[in-house]
Amino acid sequence: MKKGQICEGVIQRVDFPNKGMVYVPEEDRYVIVKNGIPGQKVRFAVNKFKKGNAEGRLLEVLEQSPLETREPVCGIFPACGGCMYQTMPYEEQRKMKEGQIRRIMDEAVEGEYLFQGVKPSPKEFGYRNKMEFSFGDEYKDGPLSLGLHKKGSTYDVLTAADCKLVHEDMNQILMCVLEYFQKLGASYYRKMQHTGYLRHLLLRRGDTTGEILVNLVTTTQESYDLEPLVSALLDLKLEGRIVGILHILNDSLSDVVKSDETKILWGQDYFYEKLLGLEFKITPFSFFQPNTRGAEVLYETVREYIGDLHGLTVFDLFSGTGTIAQVLAPVAKQVVGVEIVEEAVEAARENARRNGISNCKFIAGDVFKVLDELEEKPDVIVLDPPRDGIHPKALPKILSYGVDRIVYISCKMTSLARDLEMIQAAGYQVEKMAAVDQFCETVHCEVICSLMRE
Repeated sequence: MKKGQICEGVIQRVDFPNKGMVYVPEEDRYVIVKNGIPGQKVRFAVNKFKKGNAEGRLLEVLEQSPLETREPVCGIFPACGGCMYQTMPYEEQRKMKEGQIRRIMDEAVEGEYLFQGVKPSPKEFGYRNKMEFSFGDEYKDGPLSLGLHKKGSTYDVLTAADCKLVHEDMNQILMCVLEYFQKLGASYYRKMQHTGYLRHLLLRRGDTTGEILVNLVTTTQESYDLEPLVSALLDLKLEGRIVGILHILNDSLSDVVKSDETKILWGQDYFYEKLLGLEFKITPFSFFQPNTRGAEVLYETVREYIGDLHGLTVFDLFSGTGTIAQVLAPVAKQVVGVEIVEEAVEAARENARRNGISNCKFIAGDVFKVLDELEEKPDVIVLDPPRDGIHPKALPKILSYGVDRIVYISCKMTSLARDLEMIQAAGYQVEKMAAVDQFCETVHCEVICSLMRE
C-alpha cells in the first residue's frame, strides 16, 4: 500500500473519535478513514502512515450503510462537520458509542468493573445551550457565510441556517446577523493573512429559561454602526427572549473565541439557566454543560456514584461555574471547588448565594498550585477536567490525599484511559462506569467513572 493509492472498502466499525476502520480485501489490512458510518462502502485515498497504520481521506460514499434508515434533518448534511450520525437511529448511535467506550476502557481498566451503558439524552435534537458559529465563505472568494466548518476543513464555512443541534431561536438570530453584514459588505477574518473584521457569533440560550445571550466577536480592523443590528435582533419573533447583546473585540492571531474587550450593546452580559432545581448565572465564557437536560442525567449519576455524603468534605476540582458543587452541597458537610477561570469562579460564588447554599467554597487558581494552599482535607474527590484530562503534575497531588472514593467525569474517553493508569497505580480500583450521551449525532460522549481505594 502506497501514499496516494485509491482504495475501496467497507467501514467495519467506528472507533473514538470518528475513526472508521475500513477493511481492504486486496491488501488484507485495515485503514483508518474518518467521517464515515459503520457499514458504508467508501472510496478513499491513502494519505499517510502513522505508527505502522495506514490512514486515508474519504473521497466518496459508494453505498450507504444498512444502519442509515433516517433522512437527514438539516440542509447541509453530510458536508457539515457539526454532526455525523443523524441518518442513524438514535439507539444505534448509542450502541456504537458503547462499543467505542468498552474497547478503550476494557484495555485501560485493571480487573473486573461494572459498565452501566450509555444513558440517552432526554432531547436528541435542539439540545445545545451554547454554539460557536464562524464567519467565512463556503468556497474561495465566495459570499459571506456564517455557521460551521465543512467536514475535514479548517477554512470553508457552511451557513447553518437550519442547524438541528440548537433551538430554532438560534437559527433565526444567525440568519439575522448574517444578512445584516452581507448587506454591509463586511469582511471576515482570514486566519492566514490576519486581516478582516468578523470572527464568530457565540450564542447561549437557557434551555429551561429561554433567556438568550448574543455575542458578536470581531477584530478592531473595521468599524460599523451596530445599532440597526441590535434593533433587528430585538424585532425577531422568538420563542425565548434576548436578554443581552454583546460586542466582543478580539485581535489575537489564534482562531479562538476570547475577549480583549467586551462592550454591552443592549441588556446584560449574562443569562440564567436552571438545573436540578438550582438557578445558575452564566456569562459569555464561563463553562456550563452544553446539554442542560443531559447534564441533569449526568449529575444524578454522579450523586448516585458518590453515595452518602453526610458529614463529608468534597473537593470538586475543575469546578467551572460550580454546578456539581451545588448539586452535592445540600447533603455534604462542605464542598470546595477549584477552577482556573476567575470569571467562572465569580459566577459560582454568586450562584451559591442565589441558591441559598452556604457550605460551598470556590477558589480561583490552577489545581496544581491551589492544593498546596488548602487547609481542608477531602473525604471524596470529584474530577471534571477539560478535554485533555488532568495535568500529570497535578494528578499525584490529587491522589496523595488518599480518599476512599474518586468520581471522574470525562468528556474525552482517551484522556480518562490515560489518567486511569496513574490512578490505578496509586491503589484505586474502577468499581463502575457509565456514560451519558450529552452530544447526540456527534462523535463525543461523557463518561463517569467511580473509583474506590483498595
